[in-house]
Amino acid sequence: MTRTFSQVDVFSAEPWLGNPLAVVHDADGLTDGQMARFARWTNLSETTFLCAPTDPAADYRVRIWTTAGELPFAGHPTIGSAHAWLEAGGVPQGEVVVQECGAGLVDVRRSPRLGFAAPPLQRSGPVEGELRARIIHALGIGAAEVDDMAWIDNGPGWVGVDLGTAEAVLAVVPDIASFTDLKVTVLGRWSSVRAAELGADVEVRAFFADGREFAEDPVTGSANAGLAQWLVGSGALPSAYTSRQGSVIGREGRVRIEAEADQVWVSGDAVTRITGEVDL
Repeated sequence: MTRTFSQVDVFSAEPWLGNPLAVVHDADGLTDGQMARFARWTNLSETTFLCAPTDPAADYRVRIWTTAGELPFAGHPTIGSAHAWLEAGGVPQGEVVVQECGAGLVDVRRSPRLGFAAPPLQRSGPVEGELRARIIHALGIGAAEVDDMAWIDNGPGWVGVDLGTAEAVLAVVPDIASFTDLKVTVLGRWSSVRAAELGADVEVRAFFADGREFAEDPVTGSANAGLAQWLVGSGALPSAYTSRQGSVIGREGRVRIEAEADQVWVSGDAVTRITGEVDL
């Protein structure tokens, strides 16, 4: 059966500098095996499948697949899927788009840009013992270079590492062989002068091993969400800031963070770059 297909560039308004997402529309009826095969074939970090919601409060349901399996939640697929659904003529029931996914219902607001309400962390708190030592070794840094480390798992399994400065983040040379089951994101702050030049307050990088190989993610909504929930919540970052991600691998993503009361909103640009049909 032929279905509409689109590929969306997320977290960048400039062509080819964000994180691409493959989206299959009207995906009801596809089996898990069909979704998994197509996700492996696209070879992108995530491929999503838009389905009819099962919860009456939701506007649509999304299945999020990596090349290795299905995720309950991910950030850039949330923004990219909402963009694709709206562009295809989707009309939300209320002021926000309500996405149903494995993590539950996620609100996506449309103005001034698409942004999702960060879901609650499934795991938070300090990272201790052997795992902390493994992460430090995998990042190729010394223990004294870590300002702080914490679980910031909102579905994918992230651990966050605060390295203090953006320069320290850019200097990380990960030990690829050590990233077997680790998903680690690092953050550091730019000086006020550089922040004004770059249009970004912090630098973020995210590392993981997936079904393809070790990877550095271009721009990561879930990791940025978890970092904000942790560091804004602790007072280590302000309630509103912009992160830059992907510069080491030739991307220039921008993620806007805004914390309002107890809710963190993660927003960014989304632009459709490829449209067509796919026979699954």
